[in-house]
Amino acid sequence: MFVNLPVEDLGRSRSFFTEVGYTFNDDFCDGSALCLELGPTLHAMLLDREHFASFHDSRVAEPGTVETLVCLSAASREAVDAVVDRAVAAGGTDVRRADHGMMYGRTYADLDGHVWEVMWMDRDWTDRGATRERA
Repeated sequence: MFVNLPVEDLGRSRSFFTEVGYTFNDDFCDGSALCLELGPTLHAMLLDREHFASFHDSRVAEPGTVETLVCLSAASREAVDAVVDRAVAAGGTDVRRADHGMMYGRTYADLDGHVWEVMWMDRDWTDRGATRERA
């Protein structure tokens, strides 16, 4: 899956997401786009605003306007904290934290105001719930 997001400054975005711990697929990066690798089959295309606008006829949301919420799973509560802590250290904003015991998540906004939620879910709890539903 590819999620397309408009950004103000590609260089600044590359630096930010590199500090968060992500990598880029340079085969799909150029002067108007960066291909952020979020997982084996999950990518975010960070497009300069002009290039992003060329894909549709609607007005591009202003920076800081929430147009989507991207939610990524993490392997543990500690991994959630590590990603969000790196994002905040790189200049992002810590938006919120939610701890429901079997599910833990934190949310940050990147330099362009895009909202990223990183969450962990206790697989033992979800497996027990699925077993109860099948019984």
